[in-house]
Amino acid sequence: MRRFSALCLLLLGLIPATAQADTPTEAWQPPVLTTERYNEDWSDLASQTNRSGHWTEKLKYIPLDDTGSAYLTTGLELRLRNEDYRNNALGNSDAPDNGYLWTRLLPYADLHAGLGKVEVRAFAQPAIAYAAGVAPSASAIDQTRVDTLQAFADVVVPLGSKTTLRLRGGREMVSLGTERLIGTRYGPNVPLAFDGGRAIVHRGKLTVNAFYLRPVEPGKGTFDDHTSQARALWGVYATQLVGPVGVDVYWLDYRNDLARFQNASGRETRRTAGLRFFGKVPVSDNATVHWNMEAMLQSGHLADQTIHAWSIGSEAGVSFTKAPLKPDLTLRFNVASGDKNAGDHHLGTFNALFPKGKYFGELSPIGPYNLVNLQPVLAFDLGQGVGLSFAAGAYWRQSRGDGVYDIPGHLLVASDAVAHGGSGRFLGNQAETSVEWRATQELTLSASLSLFRTGGFLREAGYARTIHMAGLEANYRL
Repeated sequence: MRRFSALCLLLLGLIPATAQADTPTEAWQPPVLTTERYNEDWSDLASQTNRSGHWTEKLKYIPLDDTGSAYLTTGLELRLRNEDYRNNALGNSDAPDNGYLWTRLLPYADLHAGLGKVEVRAFAQPAIAYAAGVAPSASAIDQTRVDTLQAFADVVVPLGSKTTLRLRGGREMVSLGTERLIGTRYGPNVPLAFDGGRAIVHRGKLTVNAFYLRPVEPGKGTFDDHTSQARALWGVYATQLVGPVGVDVYWLDYRNDLARFQNASGRETRRTAGLRFFGKVPVSDNATVHWNMEAMLQSGHLADQTIHAWSIGSEAGVSFTKAPLKPDLTLRFNVASGDKNAGDHHLGTFNALFPKGKYFGELSPIGPYNLVNLQPVLAFDLGQGVGLSFAAGAYWRQSRGDGVYDIPGHLLVASDAVAHGGSGRFLGNQAETSVEWRATQELTLSASLSLFRTGGFLREAGYARTIHMAGLEANYRL
């Protein structure tokens, strides 16, 4: 741990200095590289006038016929991530001190073909994910060896001059909104995929998703991932953009035959209605205001209990685009309801369904269930592709009658772990600093140092030690 922490401090100190040196700049700007990869559009490379001669262009647009209507896009991601922990013992953890290396390779091939006005496509992406040093042993989220991460086909049919319908079926990673409810679990070593189908309508700045999905349960061996038979998700998710402002409206239905919360377990059928309002607007020559507000209401049943739960996620900040180092100050405030009374036949625990993996930062020992979270973040642009950020956070239980959960929703500490539910709601506070360097268009290097200091309730439950985490990551993506 000491050696690795020293290496992190060295990288934190050297990356800005290294970036100040003369480094070649590239005029070539690719499409935004996405987590899912299938949302990237490289069709502009069909025209030689849109090419700059960058070496990756030969991989991104490979014509398969004389007209260029059929073409292949290829690429990959190679990520190495080292995490070292001290006192990693919150709740049911079995590894108070451990360090491990995650290795992940995600190659992909994306085949496009035009059949008149109809576009057809096949996308395939295997995952090669291994872990070394995980104690007491690697889980299926750490290591899946070789398996199919994504494999789907879709067809795009024009419905008018400005409207298209995309029909898709197979296995894919799905990211909706800011991934508070449906995310890719990109931070851990094995991302989350779903089996099922989607119908996606695009009309101008309006996008409507209708879907039926089942999560993929990863296995520890090669080609043993399988479709979950216990859980399913279906619903409609619509996004409307108006200039720099957007609105999401959605309805999600979720079923889990094996649900388990502190005060209830059994077959869960849960409905979520949500509204999200987000945008980014300049307010002066130097300042830009950005925001992301989301409200969610849940109803349904779990065994013989009626579900009434809710959550609010909010983020507001200001960027000073012309100031030195371009500082950005953001304040995040999140609340997820908890259950108040185990005997009233009403379950108040919010279910985050399939949230993003690193929910509150690189170190996220607590998940968005029965939680109140306040998190200020200050970020700087140091130039030459280097970003530096500092974050703090504080966590409380929303209800004394419910326990503490991790990000997947597993109960870590029950409310009765402390007599009378504990003397308070406070769970702890967190501090984190991270630096990221975009060394080239393809290579990103990052480092982080984090700590989580437990508060009153967790201390009374027997978890008094501060968690320390150091992370190093190299990500090569093309």
